[in-house]
Amino acid sequence: MGMNSGANIDLATAVWQRAGESADGESVEVAMLAEGHVGLRDGKDPDGPALIFTPSEWTAFVAGVQDGEFDRPE
Repeated sequence: MGMNSGANIDLATAVWQRAGESADGESVEVAMLAEGHVGLRDGKDPDGPALIFTPSEWTAFVAGVQDGEFDRPE
């Protein structure tokens, strides 16, 4: 099941890869999809919903991660 904004992306053939794993076993999975879209889902719930990013949304998300925009406060 995809949560996308009008994009007609088929997740049935997506190849999901773990993005990493934390010390407590939490992980996310990513898939490179058609037309440059990127899928992101909870690694513990592969049958659950997936977020679908357009290429520009993914670029903005990655830039935010690199800039520390999503870092937890210390």
